[in-house]
Amino acid sequence: MSATLAPPSAPEASAHPRRWAAAAVMMVAALMDLLDVTIVNVAIPSIGRDLGASESALQWIVSAYLLGFAAALIVSGHLGDRFGRKGMFLVGTAGFGIAGLACGIAQSPGQLIAARAVQGVMAAVLVPQVLGSFRTLFQGKERGAAFGMYGAVAGFASAIGLLLGGVLTDADLFGWGWRSVFLVNVPVAVATFVAGVLLVPANRERSARRPDVLGSVVLAAGLVAIVLPLVQGHSTGWPLWGWFCLAAGVLAVVGLGVFEARRHSASTVPLLPAKAFRLPAFSVGVVIQLLFSVGMQGFFLVFAIWLQGGEGYTPMQAGVVTVAFSVGGFLTAPAADALAVRFGRLVIGAGALLMAAGFGGVWYAVEQSGAAHTGAWPLVPGLVVAGAGLGFLVVPLVNVVLSAVPAELAGGASGIFSTAQQFGGALGAAVIGTIFFGNLSQGLTHGLTTAMPWVTAGFVLCAILCGALPRTAVAVAGTGAGAEGDG
Repeated sequence: MSATLAPPSAPEASAHPRRWAAAAVMMVAALMDLLDVTIVNVAIPSIGRDLGASESALQWIVSAYLLGFAAALIVSGHLGDRFGRKGMFLVGTAGFGIAGLACGIAQSPGQLIAARAVQGVMAAVLVPQVLGSFRTLFQGKERGAAFGMYGAVAGFASAIGLLLGGVLTDADLFGWGWRSVFLVNVPVAVATFVAGVLLVPANRERSARRPDVLGSVVLAAGLVAIVLPLVQGHSTGWPLWGWFCLAAGVLAVVGLGVFEARRHSASTVPLLPAKAFRLPAFSVGVVIQLLFSVGMQGFFLVFAIWLQGGEGYTPMQAGVVTVAFSVGGFLTAPAADALAVRFGRLVIGAGALLMAAGFGGVWYAVEQSGAAHTGAWPLVPGLVVAGAGLGFLVVPLVNVVLSAVPAELAGGASGIFSTAQQFGGALGAAVIGTIFFGNLSQGLTHGLTTAMPWVTAGFVLCAILCGALPRTAVAVAGTGAGAEGDG
């Protein structure tokens, strides 16, 4: 789920009469992004065959979207606060639909990758306006119900996306094949844009500061520079320029953070708030979020390719198998927040260990099958256990980590948190994908079993890092204390 939270805005004198209709329109628009994170996974093998895409191109089809989202997310939220959320929402909705059309008619891997990057940027323009508008339109219990609706839809979106991607690809509507997974966004975007013009009210934060556009460009360049050599390294023989590019990307991101920490500007919103990073619980939480996303996106990329390319599953069959993961999440997510209030980091740590155990179970099932065909049922238990871990890890993670952050830093901190999620996904497609593709000399099964230890180890590391998180999910009101030194 992609989300950018911020401190509650001041209560309005009267509630907007069409607030629920507006919320429904914005939720449909956000659903396009939520589905697009997973809908493309099961279509990747079909895309590769049809466009003649290289291994690195397949990684870029996933990474480009996530990188575009990560690069534009923080500044887009601030732009909406300052210049008006309705306008930004409409721009993001229209742009997402146009980019979806470009993806659907792409004739080469390069065209598809470029369109996916634009689509990710448009998703980043769109999503913060939805959540920001929810804070303005709703108060009290209604606000909780609105965010609860968003969370419920986001939870189902991953399962729906995996299944819908397989169904659309297999159905071959109008002879479109995999193109349907992108073209389906076009009519939805058109209808949502029209409804948004009519129903979504204009709103913005009167006291919003100027966003740091130059800093966002530096951040975007740094993130791309980190992922680029990781994706291209295997196919180009790990040249020296790749290592320089990787180092330059890291230095750009770190340098931006240091520069913003030393700069004191009352008129500009910092992209990387130093005060938040000085809190150990927040810094560790961002790393956990990053590692989680690396493992998740990396796994589902290579798993979809293995199921279809190595085991002969159709896209729809692959989608049905991976839904077992979402089923596990549905079992634990409803209880996760309540348990986190009582047990805090123990719940998140248990979730990370369950994910490690579940993916380890998938790894074991594949190893046991050897060169023989692996049926679906040996894979299902591990996927369900990993999904159960997802519910315990992801659902309370934001609450536990942001309980360590003072209220005045909550907006910037949660923006960083969501950026880490998106960037981690791009990094996962790059790193896990490179390990997988670099070990295909003995077949797809060997590639998967070589990549799986890295996926599993990432979640074990998440569990270890949970020891530095707050003990509980509730901080001292208004201070963010009580969690920082609790680790």
